[in-house]
Amino acid sequence: MQFGIFTVGDVTPDPTTGRTPSERERIKAMVAIALKAEEVGLDVFATGEHHNPPFVPSSPTTMLGYVAAQTEKLILSTSTTLITTNDPVKIAEDFAMLQHLADGRVDLMMGRGNTGPVYPWFGQDIREGINLAVENYALLRRLWREDVVDWEGKFRTPLQGFTSTPRPMDDVPPFVWHGSIRSPEIAEQAAYYGDGFFHNNIFWPADHTKRMVDFYRKRFAHYGHGTPEQAIVGLGGQVFMRKNSQDAVREFRPYFDNAPVYGHGPSLEDFTDQTPLTVGSPQQVIEKTLGFREYAGDYQRQLFLMDHAGLPLKTVLEQLDMLGEEVVPVLRKEFAKGRPADVPEAPTHASLVAAAAAEKASDKKEVGA
Repeated sequence: MQFGIFTVGDVTPDPTTGRTPSERERIKAMVAIALKAEEVGLDVFATGEHHNPPFVPSSPTTMLGYVAAQTEKLILSTSTTLITTNDPVKIAEDFAMLQHLADGRVDLMMGRGNTGPVYPWFGQDIREGINLAVENYALLRRLWREDVVDWEGKFRTPLQGFTSTPRPMDDVPPFVWHGSIRSPEIAEQAAYYGDGFFHNNIFWPADHTKRMVDFYRKRFAHYGHGTPEQAIVGLGGQVFMRKNSQDAVREFRPYFDNAPVYGHGPSLEDFTDQTPLTVGSPQQVIEKTLGFREYAGDYQRQLFLMDHAGLPLKTVLEQLDMLGEEVVPVLRKEFAKGRPADVPEAPTHASLVAAAAAEKASDKKEVGA
């Protein structure tokens, strides 16, 4: 099972000091957080994609390429690549380039985003969001899997004899997760292709997450990719820790109360009771995260949001130390207990290359039989 962090890259004032970091400070902080993730033994760093203030990560592959040059093991991903408003040709080229630069340590998460005005900024209509996601991703898959593509669709100009360059590393495209909070159409899309489904359940109660994950698992099996238990699932989470739970609550409360995403709404206590947000001791984080398996089944990837709501970099790095030293080692051990042998691990470039080689060998054997 993979553990990591994702960032939305918000530039938010620190409510305890009133200070707002500059865009440069925030970008540099995100890089420092990624490097810290590898240092403390996490598996994944993922960045969001936004094109509006107060967010800075408008060019995820630029940031991930920079991080790739300074890391050795960290899987570099996105916590949304906007399949709706990005040109599939550019996605194909950018992530294949990144894949080569990072020696295969790359995957990505497709999503529609949550900011309506982005659509017209890139010449699209938000009312076509689902249709854009379906058509654009179908084209992206062909661009990565076919050397020469002829294509015509509704939302972009046709392609004739087009070759996307560079080709994917080892002829194996990056693994794709489809991220969604509330759209069963996206879970259906992930299931249809046998891709991963990431339910970023940070704002939703367990029963909603269970319904979405169960739906994806059933459809994954329906399309012949394996049993429901073999579907590839990822979950989001939010944590804030201190050794003493009362200290964690006291320190985090002003950040929660003023956060752009959930401030001025339900109380911290109500939110931690009803969603995956955990504010407390490392042991409380361990216990609540292990509870995700009760409603999502055995899954493959757990990403935590830790650098939001104006938290200073020093505090985030302290959180990562606790996550890497006290929480994740226990989670790895406990999640491994009772995990069925036929439940796959999270895909990596190496495992995908091995699977492709095995499939080719099987095809040759059938032809020769």
